[in-house]
Amino acid sequence: MPSRGLSPADGAAAGGLKLSVVIPAFNEQDNIGPCLDQLTRTLRDRHRIPYEIVVVNDNSTDATERVVRARADEDPAISCLSPPPPAGFGRAIRAGLEAATGDVIVIFMADLSDEPEDVVAYYRKIEEGYDCVFGSRFVRGASVDHYPLGKLVANRIVNRLVQLMFWVPFNDLTNAFKAYRAEVVRECGPYRASHFNITIEMSLSALVRGFSIAQIPIRWSGRTWGSSHLKIREMGRRYLCILLKVFLDKVLIADDLWAEQQAHRTQAAPRRTPPPRPALPAAVAAPQKHRT
Repeated sequence: MPSRGLSPADGAAAGGLKLSVVIPAFNEQDNIGPCLDQLTRTLRDRHRIPYEIVVVNDNSTDATERVVRARADEDPAISCLSPPPPAGFGRAIRAGLEAATGDVIVIFMADLSDEPEDVVAYYRKIEEGYDCVFGSRFVRGASVDHYPLGKLVANRIVNRLVQLMFWVPFNDLTNAFKAYRAEVVRECGPYRASHFNITIEMSLSALVRGFSIAQIPIRWSGRTWGSSHLKIREMGRRYLCILLKVFLDKVLIADDLWAEQQAHRTQAAPRRTPPPRPALPAAVAAPQKHRT
């Protein structure tokens, strides 16, 4: 008999939030199967979290779609979207966000670089009352394996620049692997980025609107098969475009963003309790909270 993720009704009965995991996948035929297997074992079998997994096949030329649809036949909580061209990491994520039906949305990579147990950690922080959870590979308690030196250096430079521009403690904003409440995605959207620059469009849009954000350490490992699809030279101008747009939003229309966020908080207040105050520095994995 096919296994299945806990349904929304199951989650409601248990008092839980439904989790949507959005996975953009381009030519990941050797990674996507193990990726889905690890996620379902973690979410369904170990933690019994009500979930759905939305895989967006980003115009792959290999067997990625076939592998995903085979898993979907076994687990109705898994779905596969195949948007028409043009391809693009950001376009795939946007399609996945439109299809997601959960209360909590996590962007997860198909290449086995992200850790399924960290998805659970994100979910638990959202349950505490945070609007977003940003994982960091560069805080105490995190671990990083097989990160190419050139990309590591570029990552640290870009993230430091973003920290200085927005004066925030979050030091891994370019990483796609983050969690958002569904209402955050709705209020910050529609997103426009078509490529990897959607990572900072999503994180910075939530940040400048004053949503509550926790930062926790995560584990990350470089891919075990295939090649990375992130091309630093090609992304430079696209990252710059998003950075300037959101920065100008923050500087020029901060009052409008604030008014919208106050309305959001008023509407959301009856539905959940506010996040706890940050723990003392003694805790290694203590979340960092930010409000603008």
